Amino acid sequence: MRTLSITLLVSAAITATAFAQSGPSPFTVAESGQGFPTLSAAIGAIGDRKGTVIVAPGTYHECAVQQGGDLTIRAATPGTAIFDGVPCEGKAALVLRGRTSTVDGIVFQNLRVPDGNGAGIRLESGSLTVVNSLFRNSEEGILTGDGPGSVTIDRSTFRKLGRCDRDLDCAHGVYIGRMASLTVTRSRFDQGMGGHYLKTRTARVAITDNSFDDSAGHVTNYMIDLSNGATGTITGNEMVQGRDKDNYSAFITVAPEGREHGSAGLVIDGNSASFVPGLSRSSTFVANFTDDAVRIGSNRLAGGIKVQDRR
Repeated sequence: MRTLSITLLVSAAITATAFAQSGPSPFTVAESGQGFPTLSAAIGAIGDRKGTVIVAPGTYHECAVQQGGDLTIRAATPGTAIFDGVPCEGKAALVLRGRTSTVDGIVFQNLRVPDGNGAGIRLESGSLTVVNSLFRNSEEGILTGDGPGSVTIDRSTFRKLGRCDRDLDCAHGVYIGRMASLTVTRSRFDQGMGGHYLKTRTARVAITDNSFDDSAGHVTNYMIDLSNGATGTITGNEMVQGRDKDNYSAFITVAPEGREHGSAGLVIDGNSASFVPGLSRSSTFVANFTDDAVRIGSNRLAGGIKVQDRR
Protein backbone atom coordinates (compact mmCIF):
# COMPACT_ATOMS: atom_id res chain seq x y z
CA MET A 1 0.00 0.00 0.00
CA ARG A 2 1.25 3.46 -0.86
CA THR A 3 1.43 5.49 2.35
CA LEU A 4 0.06 8.95 1.90
CA SER A 5 2.19 11.72 3.29
CA ILE A 6 -0.20 13.02 5.95
CA THR A 7 1.94 15.21 8.18
CA LEU A 8 1.40 18.30 10.21
CA LEU A 9 3.23 20.86 8.12
CA VAL A 10 5.47 23.46 9.67
CA SER A 11 4.56 26.97 8.68
CA ALA A 12 7.33 29.57 8.75
CA ALA A 13 5.29 32.36 10.30
CA ILE A 14 1.52 32.53 10.62
CA THR A 15 0.35 35.99 11.58
CA ALA A 16 3.77 36.52 13.12
CA THR A 17 3.20 40.13 14.07
CA ALA A 18 0.01 39.47 15.98
CA PHE A 19 1.55 36.49 17.73
CA ALA A 20 4.58 38.52 18.77
CA GLN A 21 2.32 41.15 20.34
CA SER A 22 0.60 38.61 22.55
CA GLY A 23 3.52 38.29 24.98
CA PRO A 24 3.03 35.40 27.39
CA SER A 25 -0.66 35.00 26.53
CA PRO A 26 -1.09 31.73 24.62
CA PHE A 27 -4.19 32.79 22.65
CA THR A 28 -4.02 35.82 20.39
CA VAL A 29 -6.80 37.42 18.36
CA ALA A 30 -5.00 38.12 15.09
CA GLU A 31 -7.12 41.11 14.09
CA SER A 32 -6.42 43.07 17.29
CA GLY A 33 -3.15 41.54 18.47
CA GLN A 34 -4.68 41.14 21.94
CA GLY A 35 -3.61 38.11 23.99
CA PHE A 36 -5.81 36.04 26.29
CA PRO A 37 -5.07 33.43 28.96
CA THR A 38 -7.72 30.97 27.72
CA LEU A 39 -9.20 29.97 24.40
CA SER A 40 -12.70 30.69 25.71
CA ALA A 41 -11.72 34.27 26.50
CA ALA A 42 -10.25 34.79 23.03
CA ILE A 43 -13.33 33.36 21.32
CA GLY A 44 -15.54 35.49 23.54
CA ALA A 45 -13.67 38.60 22.45
CA ILE A 46 -14.53 37.84 18.81
CA GLY A 47 -18.17 37.21 19.65
CA ASP A 48 -20.49 37.31 16.66
CA ARG A 49 -17.90 38.90 14.37
CA LYS A 50 -15.28 37.35 12.11
CA GLY A 51 -11.92 36.63 13.70
CA THR A 52 -8.90 34.34 14.06
CA VAL A 53 -7.40 32.96 17.25
CA ILE A 54 -3.71 32.04 17.00
CA VAL A 55 -2.73 29.29 19.46
CA ALA A 56 0.84 29.21 20.77
CA PRO A 57 2.69 25.88 21.07
CA GLY A 58 1.72 23.94 24.17
CA THR A 59 -0.55 21.30 25.65
CA TYR A 60 -3.82 22.76 26.89
CA HIS A 61 -6.13 21.04 29.35
CA GLU A 62 -9.10 23.20 28.46
CA CYS A 63 -11.99 23.43 26.00
CA ALA A 64 -14.11 26.13 24.43
CA VAL A 65 -17.57 26.85 22.99
CA GLN A 66 -18.23 29.07 19.97
CA GLN A 67 -21.64 30.73 20.24
CA GLY A 68 -21.67 32.67 16.95
CA GLY A 69 -19.69 34.46 14.29
CA ASP A 70 -17.11 33.27 11.78
CA LEU A 71 -14.23 31.80 13.74
CA THR A 72 -10.82 30.44 12.76
CA ILE A 73 -8.63 28.66 15.32
CA ARG A 74 -5.11 28.25 13.98
CA ALA A 75 -1.92 26.86 15.50
CA ALA A 76 1.01 29.28 15.31
CA THR A 77 3.12 26.22 14.48
CA PRO A 78 1.01 23.37 13.10
CA GLY A 79 1.08 20.22 15.21
CA THR A 80 2.33 21.88 18.41
CA ALA A 81 -0.97 23.18 19.81
CA ILE A 82 -2.55 20.21 21.62
CA PHE A 83 -5.95 20.08 23.32
CA ASP A 84 -5.77 17.17 25.71
CA GLY A 85 -8.52 15.37 27.56
CA VAL A 86 -10.97 18.14 28.56
CA PRO A 87 -14.42 18.28 26.89
CA CYS A 88 -16.93 21.12 27.19
CA GLU A 89 -20.59 20.33 27.95
CA GLY A 90 -19.75 16.63 28.04
CA LYS A 91 -19.21 16.75 24.27
CA ALA A 92 -15.89 17.87 22.79
CA ALA A 93 -12.78 20.01 23.11
CA LEU A 94 -14.43 22.44 20.68
CA VAL A 95 -18.21 22.85 20.59
CA LEU A 96 -19.04 25.00 17.57
CA ARG A 97 -22.29 26.94 17.10
CA GLY A 98 -21.27 29.73 14.77
CA ARG A 99 -21.96 30.59 11.14
CA THR A 100 -18.62 29.17 10.03
CA SER A 101 -15.71 27.54 11.83
CA THR A 102 -12.20 26.74 10.64
CA VAL A 103 -9.64 24.66 12.55
CA ASP A 104 -6.07 24.64 11.24
CA GLY A 105 -3.03 22.75 12.55
CA ILE A 106 -4.51 21.67 15.90
CA VAL A 107 -4.06 18.33 17.72
CA PHE A 108 -6.96 16.82 19.68
CA GLN A 109 -6.41 13.83 21.94
CA ASN A 110 -7.77 11.74 24.83
CA LEU A 111 -11.41 12.91 24.64
CA ARG A 112 -13.92 10.69 26.45
CA VAL A 113 -17.35 11.42 27.90
CA PRO A 114 -20.09 9.41 29.66
CA ASP A 115 -22.26 8.97 26.54
CA GLY A 116 -19.33 7.55 24.57
CA ASN A 117 -19.12 10.37 21.99
CA GLY A 118 -16.15 12.34 23.29
CA ALA A 119 -14.84 14.24 20.24
CA GLY A 120 -12.18 16.68 19.23
CA ILE A 121 -14.83 18.78 17.51
CA ARG A 122 -18.62 18.81 17.91
CA LEU A 123 -20.29 20.92 15.22
CA GLU A 124 -23.80 22.00 16.18
CA SER A 125 -24.50 24.72 13.60
CA GLY A 126 -22.95 26.36 10.56
CA SER A 127 -20.22 25.00 8.30
CA LEU A 128 -16.86 23.56 9.28
CA THR A 129 -13.45 23.42 7.62
CA VAL A 130 -10.65 21.34 9.18
CA VAL A 131 -7.14 21.55 7.74
CA ASN A 132 -3.81 19.97 8.66
CA SER A 133 -5.06 18.68 12.04
CA LEU A 134 -4.68 15.48 14.04
CA PHE A 135 -7.34 13.62 16.03
CA ARG A 136 -6.17 10.69 18.14
CA ASN A 137 -6.91 8.41 21.09
CA SER A 138 -10.49 9.59 21.51
CA GLU A 139 -13.99 8.20 21.12
CA GLU A 140 -14.66 10.32 18.05
CA GLY A 141 -12.68 12.74 15.91
CA ILE A 142 -15.42 14.97 14.50
CA LEU A 143 -19.13 14.65 15.28
CA THR A 144 -21.84 16.89 13.84
CA GLY A 145 -25.54 17.40 14.18
CA ASP A 146 -27.93 18.06 11.29
CA GLY A 147 -28.21 21.30 9.34
CA PRO A 148 -27.84 23.08 6.00
CA GLY A 149 -24.09 23.63 6.27
CA SER A 150 -21.15 21.71 4.85
CA VAL A 151 -18.03 20.03 6.24
CA THR A 152 -14.63 20.11 4.54
CA ILE A 153 -11.64 18.09 5.78
CA ASP A 154 -8.21 18.31 4.16
CA ARG A 155 -4.75 16.96 5.01
CA SER A 156 -5.78 15.66 8.42
CA THR A 157 -5.22 12.43 10.35
CA PHE A 158 -7.72 10.38 12.35
CA ARG A 159 -6.02 7.74 14.52
CA LYS A 160 -7.18 5.35 17.24
CA LEU A 161 -10.75 6.61 17.20
CA GLY A 162 -14.16 4.97 17.51
CA ARG A 163 -15.70 2.54 19.97
CA CYS A 164 -18.53 0.00 20.27
CA ASP A 165 -18.63 -0.88 23.95
CA ARG A 166 -20.44 -0.12 27.24
CA ASP A 167 -23.82 -1.02 25.69
CA LEU A 168 -23.85 2.39 23.98
CA ASP A 169 -24.31 3.25 20.31
CA CYS A 170 -21.03 3.04 18.44
CA ALA A 171 -18.82 6.07 17.94
CA HIS A 172 -16.86 6.52 14.70
CA GLY A 173 -13.68 8.17 13.48
CA VAL A 174 -15.71 10.87 11.74
CA TYR A 175 -19.51 11.04 11.95
CA ILE A 176 -21.26 13.70 9.88
CA GLY A 177 -25.01 14.12 10.31
CA ARG A 178 -27.70 15.21 7.88
CA MET A 179 -25.86 18.17 6.39
CA ALA A 180 -25.70 19.39 2.80
CA SER A 181 -22.29 18.03 1.83
CA LEU A 182 -19.04 16.47 2.99
CA THR A 183 -15.65 16.85 1.32
CA VAL A 184 -12.67 14.81 2.56
CA THR A 185 -9.34 15.07 0.74
CA ARG A 186 -5.72 13.98 1.27
CA SER A 187 -6.40 12.65 4.77
CA ARG A 188 -5.51 9.49 6.66
CA PHE A 189 -7.67 7.19 8.77
CA ASP A 190 -5.95 4.40 10.69
CA GLN A 191 -5.81 2.17 13.78
CA GLY A 192 -9.56 2.41 14.41
CA MET A 193 -10.87 1.22 17.76
CA GLY A 194 -14.43 0.34 16.71
CA GLY A 195 -17.24 1.60 14.50
CA HIS A 196 -16.71 3.00 11.02
CA TYR A 197 -13.75 5.07 9.91
CA LEU A 198 -15.96 7.58 8.07
CA LYS A 199 -19.73 7.71 8.52
CA THR A 200 -21.92 10.34 6.88
CA ARG A 201 -25.59 11.11 6.30
CA THR A 202 -24.93 14.03 3.96
CA ALA A 203 -26.76 14.27 0.65
CA ARG A 204 -23.52 14.80 -1.28
CA VAL A 205 -19.94 13.60 -0.80
CA ALA A 206 -16.53 14.15 -2.37
CA ILE A 207 -14.08 11.70 -0.80
CA THR A 208 -10.80 11.85 -2.70
CA ASP A 209 -7.15 10.80 -2.33
CA ASN A 210 -7.41 9.50 1.23
CA SER A 211 -5.83 6.53 2.99
CA PHE A 212 -7.91 4.10 5.07
CA ASP A 213 -5.42 1.77 6.76
CA ASP A 214 -7.12 -0.80 8.98
CA SER A 215 -3.96 -2.91 9.41
CA ALA A 216 -3.82 -2.17 13.14
CA GLY A 217 -7.57 -1.68 13.60
CA HIS A 218 -9.48 -3.27 16.47
CA VAL A 219 -13.07 -4.59 16.05
CA THR A 220 -13.71 -2.04 13.30
CA ASN A 221 -16.48 -1.90 10.71
CA TYR A 222 -16.73 -0.20 7.29
CA MET A 223 -14.21 2.21 5.79
CA ILE A 224 -16.89 4.53 4.34
CA ASP A 225 -20.52 4.33 5.42
CA LEU A 226 -23.00 6.42 3.42
CA SER A 227 -25.70 5.71 5.95
CA ASN A 228 -28.66 7.09 3.97
CA GLY A 229 -27.21 7.17 0.45
CA ALA A 230 -25.50 10.06 -1.35
CA THR A 231 -24.48 11.45 -4.70
CA GLY A 232 -21.00 12.69 -5.56
CA THR A 233 -17.64 10.96 -5.87
CA ILE A 234 -15.43 8.48 -4.04
CA THR A 235 -12.16 8.48 -6.00
CA GLY A 236 -8.45 7.86 -5.59
CA ASN A 237 -8.66 6.33 -2.11
CA GLU A 238 -6.55 3.46 -0.80
CA MET A 239 -8.16 0.99 1.60
CA VAL A 240 -6.55 -1.87 3.48
CA GLN A 241 -8.73 -4.14 5.60
CA GLY A 242 -7.19 -5.65 8.72
CA ARG A 243 -7.72 -8.92 10.55
CA ASP A 244 -9.53 -7.72 13.67
CA LYS A 245 -12.97 -6.76 12.35
CA ASP A 246 -16.40 -6.55 13.90
CA ASN A 247 -17.76 -6.61 10.33
CA TYR A 248 -15.57 -7.35 7.32
CA SER A 249 -18.41 -7.86 4.84
CA ALA A 250 -17.86 -4.58 2.94
CA PHE A 251 -15.49 -1.66 2.44
CA ILE A 252 -18.12 0.90 1.37
CA THR A 253 -21.85 0.83 2.10
CA VAL A 254 -24.69 2.74 0.44
CA ALA A 255 -27.81 3.46 2.53
CA PRO A 256 -27.55 0.62 5.08
CA GLU A 257 -29.79 2.64 7.44
CA GLY A 258 -32.46 3.56 4.93
CA ARG A 259 -32.53 5.48 1.64
CA GLU A 260 -33.01 9.22 2.18
CA HIS A 261 -30.91 10.42 -0.76
CA GLY A 262 -30.76 8.98 -4.26
CA SER A 263 -27.39 7.42 -5.10
CA ALA A 264 -27.70 7.03 -8.87
CA GLY A 265 -25.36 10.03 -9.18
CA LEU A 266 -22.66 8.44 -7.02
CA VAL A 267 -19.39 7.61 -8.82
CA ILE A 268 -16.86 5.23 -7.21
CA ASP A 269 -13.76 5.06 -9.37
CA GLY A 270 -9.97 4.83 -9.23
CA ASN A 271 -9.76 3.41 -5.71
CA SER A 272 -7.85 0.41 -4.41
CA ALA A 273 -8.96 -2.15 -1.84
CA SER A 274 -6.96 -5.02 -0.34
CA PHE A 275 -6.35 -7.08 2.77
CA VAL A 276 -3.33 -7.01 5.04
CA PRO A 277 -0.58 -9.37 3.82
CA GLY A 278 -1.30 -13.02 4.53
CA LEU A 279 -5.03 -12.53 5.09
CA SER A 280 -7.44 -14.47 2.90
CA ARG A 281 -11.19 -13.83 3.18
CA SER A 282 -14.21 -12.76 1.15
CA SER A 283 -15.59 -9.24 1.22
CA THR A 284 -17.47 -6.79 -1.01
CA PHE A 285 -16.11 -3.46 -2.18
CA VAL A 286 -19.51 -1.69 -2.44
CA ALA A 287 -22.55 -3.03 -0.62
CA ASN A 288 -25.64 -1.27 -1.99
CA PHE A 289 -28.79 -1.46 0.14
CA THR A 290 -30.88 0.24 -2.55
CA ASP A 291 -31.85 -0.30 -6.18
CA ASP A 292 -30.05 2.90 -7.24
CA ALA A 293 -27.54 2.24 -10.00
CA VAL A 294 -24.31 3.44 -8.39
CA ARG A 295 -21.66 3.98 -11.05
CA ILE A 296 -18.69 1.82 -10.12
CA GLY A 297 -15.76 2.41 -12.44
CA SER A 298 -12.29 0.90 -12.58
CA ASN A 299 -11.04 0.08 -9.09
CA ARG A 300 -8.08 -2.10 -8.10
CA LEU A 301 -9.45 -4.92 -5.97
CA ALA A 302 -7.48 -7.73 -4.37
CA GLY A 303 -8.52 -11.34 -4.78
CA GLY A 304 -11.51 -12.24 -2.62
CA ILE A 305 -13.13 -8.80 -2.95
CA LYS A 306 -16.36 -8.78 -4.93
CA VAL A 307 -17.05 -5.55 -6.83
CA GLN A 308 -20.58 -5.03 -5.48
CA ASP A 309 -23.69 -6.67 -4.17
CA ARG A 310 -27.29 -5.74 -3.44
CA ARG A 311 -28.32 -6.15 0.18
